[in-house]
Amino acid sequence: MERMSTAQNLEDMINAITKTFVIAHDKDSDEHLAQALVFNAGRLAWRMREAGVSTEQKTNITDVVTEADKAAEQFISGVLAALRPADGVLGEEGAERASTSGRTWVIDPIDGTYNYASGSDYFCAALALAEGNEPLFGAVHRPAMGYTWFGGSRFSTTRDGHPLPQLQDVHLNRLSLGTYLHPSHTDAVQRAWLKVASQAGTMRMFGAGSIDLASVADGTLGAWFQHSVPAWDWLPGRALIEGVGGRCIRLDAAGVTWSIAGNAAVVNDIAAALS
Repeated sequence: MERMSTAQNLEDMINAITKTFVIAHDKDSDEHLAQALVFNAGRLAWRMREAGVSTEQKTNITDVVTEADKAAEQFISGVLAALRPADGVLGEEGAERASTSGRTWVIDPIDGTYNYASGSDYFCAALALAEGNEPLFGAVHRPAMGYTWFGGSRFSTTRDGHPLPQLQDVHLNRLSLGTYLHPSHTDAVQRAWLKVASQAGTMRMFGAGSIDLASVADGTLGAWFQHSVPAWDWLPGRALIEGVGGRCIRLDAAGVTWSIAGNAAVVNDIAAALS
């Protein structure tokens, strides 16, 4: 794919991709549509990076956005405007439409943008369909591995169409803990975080919450917790974990709200450490 020389060229490309996708998927169920959207958004981001993308800083050096984030969100929101016009939209990069159906599609076009912009393969496209604050299902696609996770409380979670086993109770001291702590966090937050981290069997910090949560769902990561998590970083992965019988809660401690996910026993362990 050749690098787009102007913003108009990119706009025209996304409009053409969106139109073609809408024609091909106008009869899809919500579940199939979600998986096709994250797959195509993730592949779009991958191809754009191969051609070269520009990067802008948002709030700090690790909070960045690329033209691929904006293009992938434009693609997803454009498809939903055509195929699900009554549903709301909430996207990380600003896409927003009020719902008249009671349902909202929550979009993270590229989760792990800092990784993506740095050349890492640990990024994904993610979305959830929610009623209020409750996800009906989530879909996550990781282009580098070719994995697509899908599931929710009403749908047994799958990876590439293969059912995942239900999570079993295992305590924190026997599990790998996925997490993130920015260097600028307050002392109180760091102390609260350390109470949990010091009890884990081991820790992992990868920088893409939806992949982390999907990995908890498929058992390649034991548990996950992080504070101040926006809806687009939480709802897709939360749905996947609920689809394998896991538990996902939010808890206030040290002046922030923590999102915690895993099997029931490990979530209780983390909640107790924070409390």
